[in-house]
Amino acid sequence: MENSAEILRQSFNAAGQGHVFAFWDELSEASKEQLLAQTSEIDLAETKHLYESLIKGDGEEEQSLDGLAPAPYDAHPSNGGDASKWAAMKASGEAALQAGKVAAFVVAGGQGTRLGYNGPKGTFPTTPVKEKPLFQIFAEKIQAAQARYGCTIPWFIMTSGVNHEATVSAFEAANFWGLSKRNVHFFMQGRMAAVDADGKIILEAKDSIAMSPDGHGGSLRALVRSGATAKMQALGIDTVSYFQVDNPLVQFIDPTFIGFHREQKSDMSSKMVRKAYAAEKVGLFCSLNGKSVVIEYSDLSDEIQAQTDADGGLLFNAGSIAIHVLSLEFVSRVGAGEAAFALPFHRAHKKIAWVKADGSIEKPTEPNGYKFEMFVFDALPFARNPVIIETLREDDFSPVKNAEGLDSPVTSKQDQMRQWVRWARAAGVEIETDETGLTSYSFEVSPVFADSPEAFAESWAALDPKPDFTDGLYLG
Repeated sequence: MENSAEILRQSFNAAGQGHVFAFWDELSEASKEQLLAQTSEIDLAETKHLYESLIKGDGEEEQSLDGLAPAPYDAHPSNGGDASKWAAMKASGEAALQAGKVAAFVVAGGQGTRLGYNGPKGTFPTTPVKEKPLFQIFAEKIQAAQARYGCTIPWFIMTSGVNHEATVSAFEAANFWGLSKRNVHFFMQGRMAAVDADGKIILEAKDSIAMSPDGHGGSLRALVRSGATAKMQALGIDTVSYFQVDNPLVQFIDPTFIGFHREQKSDMSSKMVRKAYAAEKVGLFCSLNGKSVVIEYSDLSDEIQAQTDADGGLLFNAGSIAIHVLSLEFVSRVGAGEAAFALPFHRAHKKIAWVKADGSIEKPTEPNGYKFEMFVFDALPFARNPVIIETLREDDFSPVKNAEGLDSPVTSKQDQMRQWVRWARAAGVEIETDETGLTSYSFEVSPVFADSPEAFAESWAALDPKPDFTDGLYLG
């Protein structure tokens, strides 16, 4: 350890960052190992470049919106889309699944802090009767798809330094929720050191650097650096289904979406939902200088967001919900950091605790440091033949983000039950609900029983006798 420690210390001294070792001689062996592990993660040249370009320089360039237009997308058949085209895309996607060409990839590095939950967000209980964690819901959706298509769908799970061990332990304790252990692959997200206004790396404790995840855009280079893309290639995978861990409704094994992506030879495809109202806080798919892009709602004026089309609907109505399909080749190019495909970093001005010269910790009341992150949707302008298709919010998007109110455990459970009500009614089941389609009691449908209206009709028809829809009903 002494040789490696000395080499690292010399490199940090040469870069003007030697202060991170200021308390080295006071540290225990375990603390020294922790600090060395952190410093070995840091690309000093990259850190310097980000400081000079995003902080010392003019900062992030304000994006010109001249020529901004709505991004084209394929409308859902229920909203006027070509039903025959959608059926053909579904058949194509089903063939790809049957051939074992698709892998699932979930970004799951977060904790449940905003939910008042102490643990990986993927272990947060989310269903109305069984209180299944998010990871179990996804595992059961994979099981259902594997049974339907007679294939193996490998699942790649990106954790973080904060929750990696707890995530792996949860899977092991649950026996991988019915999946084969060899088909579930864990790897950790990259981290970036935070810096102050002078570009100095912030030491948050004597043995710890202020590190933060490099954003969901960093997931692409984490796939490459961890060897995940090499594993996918060895398995014959060429299509990667990307989703985030907080959305129990997500259809991440969606043959129609996969078919659109493959048939149009797209590098990166995306799902959108129609904005609920003009001021809804979602990014928007737009076209800018001939490229498909996602523009954050905060970067668009109220006037732009309120513009309407000839039919009186919102002109910019394609909301981004962080569901994508990417070609493995594209992930490899972007993740490898090729100059032509390098995702931009963004800075965030934050309050970050820091260690003073006397060893005491200062907790600032105002932002004093900068964190750096990448956004996965920034890959879209680099993609060949980008595809955007419409999905229905009620069938694909009800995230668990907040402890109460909008996008909370309560609203998500309600949306799950509304979906199951629609499936049951389509199968001929009579169910009494309120005007929003919600029953007065809680019930639950496992993805293994049904993960689509068609699957529900088939599974329901096979039940004899058929159960009554009452409080606590579980169809699994």
